[in-house]
Amino acid sequence: MLVIALDTSTPAVTAGLVELANSWPRSLAERVTVNPRAHGELLTPQLLEVLAEGGHGLADVDAIVVGAGPGPFTGLRVGMVTAAALGHAAGTRVHPVSSLDAMAAQVADTSPVLVLTDARRKEVYWATYGSAGEHGARQRLTAPAVNSPSDLPGKLDGSPVVSAAGESAAAHAAELGLEVVEPAHPTPEGLVAVAREELGSGADPQPLVPMYLRRPDAATPGPPKTVTVERGKT
Repeated sequence: MLVIALDTSTPAVTAGLVELANSWPRSLAERVTVNPRAHGELLTPQLLEVLAEGGHGLADVDAIVVGAGPGPFTGLRVGMVTAAALGHAAGTRVHPVSSLDAMAAQVADTSPVLVLTDARRKEVYWATYGSAGEHGARQRLTAPAVNSPSDLPGKLDGSPVVSAAGESAAAHAAELGLEVVEPAHPTPEGLVAVAREELGSGADPQPLVPMYLRRPDAATPGPPKTVTVERGKT
């Protein structure tokens, strides 16, 4: 099975072509460029590059997997919209997966792990995971959340995690008493690994809904206020 993997939930722009055989994902070609301001400019060219390098066209692809966050609104929607458009054009199913789950699946150490990424506004997105099982599968210990890093020691009190992955791990692992491990960003193999059971069974994908965890900065303007003028005044 050939699978396109995309993610724009972090400053990294990720595109890959992955072969899924016997429940084990193998990257045929991938591009990961860290540039938080160029998701829209880089994602499609990178995808075309990996398809060419892998020797396949869009018509050869059996499925698309996309990181659904959590992530900042502007970057995350680029990957989600691109995946939806590709799926519509190719008549291919699009499977959204948690970007945090994808990073946890690629941690080489089998011990419980914390994954945390930059949520801006001096906050982080995070979730904790148990020990790795077959094919690196991990069960979430806590649901994805967004908090200030100063809140994490209390949130992790009693947690079995011993290491931290994700782009924000290096900045906060020391204060949490955790070892920093790779990956820093979602990888194509990690994204497909999370979806492998769904892909293998032929089950319908989950709804293509981005995980923001908080409302966007922009808001729809409310109705205009009514201005009244007191009698006798201009």
